Amino acid sequence: MRTGEPLPSVEDVLAALATGLWHWDTDTGLVTVDAEAARLLGLPAEPATLTEAQTRARFHPVDWNEITGVVRLAVAEGTLAEVRIRIMDGDGSILRVVRSRSKPSFDPERHTYELIGTLQEVTEPTPGTAAGRSAVTGDWRRSREAFLLDAGRALAEARSTAEVLRVAGALSMPGFSPDGLVVFGVEGDRLTITGQHGHTPADMGPFSNMPLATDYPAAEVVRTGRAVYLSSPEEYRDRYPATWPLARHFGRRSWAFLPLTAGGRTMGAWMAAFTYPVAFTPDERAVLTTVARMLAQALSRAGAAESARELTEGLQRSMLPSLGPEVPGMRVAARYIPTGGGLQVGGDWYDMIPLPSGRFALVIGDVQGHDVRAAGLMGQLRIALRAYASEGHRPDAVLTRASRFLHGLTQDAGEDALADLRFATCLYVEADPPTGRLEIARAGHPDPVIRMTDGTVMTRPTAGGLPLGLDPDADYPTTRFTLEPGETLMLCTDGLIETGGHDMESGWRRLRAILEDHEGDLESLADALVQGVHGPSSHHTTGPLADRREDDIALLLLCRPGEGSECGGTVAVRPAVRRTLLSVAQDEPERIAEARQHLRGLLHDWAAAEQVDSAVLLVSEMVTNVLVHTDADALLLAEVMGEGTGRRLRVEVFDTGDDLPHKRRPGELASSGRGLMLIELLADGWGVDPRGEGKSIWFELYEPGGSGAGASEEVA
Repeated sequence: MRTGEPLPSVEDVLAALATGLWHWDTDTGLVTVDAEAARLLGLPAEPATLTEAQTRARFHPVDWNEITGVVRLAVAEGTLAEVRIRIMDGDGSILRVVRSRSKPSFDPERHTYELIGTLQEVTEPTPGTAAGRSAVTGDWRRSREAFLLDAGRALAEARSTAEVLRVAGALSMPGFSPDGLVVFGVEGDRLTITGQHGHTPADMGPFSNMPLATDYPAAEVVRTGRAVYLSSPEEYRDRYPATWPLARHFGRRSWAFLPLTAGGRTMGAWMAAFTYPVAFTPDERAVLTTVARMLAQALSRAGAAESARELTEGLQRSMLPSLGPEVPGMRVAARYIPTGGGLQVGGDWYDMIPLPSGRFALVIGDVQGHDVRAAGLMGQLRIALRAYASEGHRPDAVLTRASRFLHGLTQDAGEDALADLRFATCLYVEADPPTGRLEIARAGHPDPVIRMTDGTVMTRPTAGGLPLGLDPDADYPTTRFTLEPGETLMLCTDGLIETGGHDMESGWRRLRAILEDHEGDLESLADALVQGVHGPSSHHTTGPLADRREDDIALLLLCRPGEGSECGGTVAVRPAVRRTLLSVAQDEPERIAEARQHLRGLLHDWAAAEQVDSAVLLVSEMVTNVLVHTDADALLLAEVMGEGTGRRLRVEVFDTGDDLPHKRRPGELASSGRGLMLIELLADGWGVDPRGEGKSIWFELYEPGGSGAGASEEVA
């Protein structure tokens, strides 16, 4: 072209460069193209107006979706929208690849986009080559999509902020991988560092607690909600001269700062830094933007979950007491593990209450449910129990008042409360430290367990009543016995027994094994019990039930130390006597079955099973005779004396009756009169001893393998 001649028109220049023009207005849904753009789209080379559907039919489906994402990104960042598009023919084959560059605008009132741009044919790079790294199509596209799927899955599975940051630090993006990552948060008007990868904590000191007004890319991103891309150190220095000296010594060549936005709120910024130049093409920006969105959502979920956990755990901790100072002459350990509900709160609780008498009370219970209402009722019930106990009431009176209180809360509050009736099980123990005397009242709760000084574990049957809250006038009989020196009392909720698919029977067997095998102090015993049912080792002790739902766990251990028999561990020299005591009242004939069970527990390691059966039969006969032939209650005392094999069992049943028993010779059809005959037949020794007020009848059995005791004593 000669000097002075007029410049050619824009249309002529673009035609000479094989570049077409196109205009897309989403309000009208029409796309206008010139002749060259029509040719590139596989249409006759003449201007045309197409609908969105006609235009979309010419594009590869994946590329059409790519355009919509790039347009939104370009509008948000105020940049050009650039994307590669595969043009398809009528048979679905790729006709050519074109590059589209446009300047999109957005009308906020109509919520529509308008694009004016160019189309130009390009040569598709060979897949896997350096030239193909920034292409949307080919291997890079496939690896990018696979990366985003994997990254999204990993971030979605992260359950805590620390896990999210570990996942973000391990991300390896296809074609370009940052060597430095920083997640910035916001606290007030300050920029904080939530996590980082590729830096030392000392290097990040100048960037933490930075005012949001600072001329720093991350601060600008938080203020504006728009990403900042810096492709070279020179661009960083020119745009942010105040903070460039802080970033210069890291030796990076490119930086991307992206907003972390969740729920329409910018919660922070994410920095990806590179040691090599990155052009930040629209494709690369799309990957970074997608990762930033997933990262923001993951951090938001993790933060909300951690806040909920902290709130619920704090609520539960505030409702549970500290055990306070040590009790002279006693040792106490407690554990609470919330496992049964998604909110990590529930109705299980324990408490230790100083009493006006100088004694103290141990309480353990479980309000029905694993929700906030159960936790609220638990807190109110615990306070009520403390109040009643502090007034000096006996255990039975404390539980009666507590049942009336809970009944009023749950059943007298109108129709809304009737749809959600609740009850609670509870075990209340009043302990006298100097003597070890325990007085127990039970409301539908599992019985306590005794671990003797030699490691023998026995369920201690106790009298009980209905769960609290069912009957405002319920009675709760008490059971009294003595905790001997070196023995440990275990109180627990059913979660400790049944967690892992166990029923009451199999769950007790699991706990018995832990209690018998443990050697250590009381705190380590509490840890071993929780670990055995809730820790990793508990997966090897699952129960017979298909339902594996877990329940909250509350545990209380009370030990009375003795000379040579510290709490928690078995003594080096086993005691010469293993003893248990049980009372059966006239109005409690059902407790005869508990007496039989109690004796079997005492003889769990007896060498001769037939002797155990004989002892159980004789105890049942002796206690029944007291209840039938006298007006007195029966007191059962059983002792195992000796060590190793050849031990001696002595069982005595006391009553306050004056009539001595006599052997009789009943006929074949008689229904009674065989008690002493059975004792004479099955026991190795027996007798009847007057006891001032009342008497005792006793028998002895000698374990095979030893010399036993002296000759039998017989009463005519």
